[in-house]
Amino acid sequence: MRTTPKTMAIIYFAMGILFIFIAVRTTNGSVWNFSTIVLAVIATLDFGVAIRLLSIHYRLKNKNKKE
Repeated sequence: MRTTPKTMAIIYFAMGILFIFIAVRTTNGSVWNFSTIVLAVIATLDFGVAIRLLSIHYRLKNKNKKE
C-alpha cells in the first residue's frame, strides 16, 4: 500500500498539534523555557512539512487531471 502525500500531511499536522499541546502543558509560568521553545520549533517544522505535502498533493492531482 502506498502512502499518499495527503495522508502524510494529515499525520504531520496531527504531530504538530500534539507538539503544541505538549509545549503548552510544559510551560511553568513563562513561555521562554528551553523545552517549550524546542517543542514549538518542532511543531512549526511539522506544520511546514504538512503544508508542503498538501501542495505536492494538489500539484499531482492537477497534473493527473490534465492528462
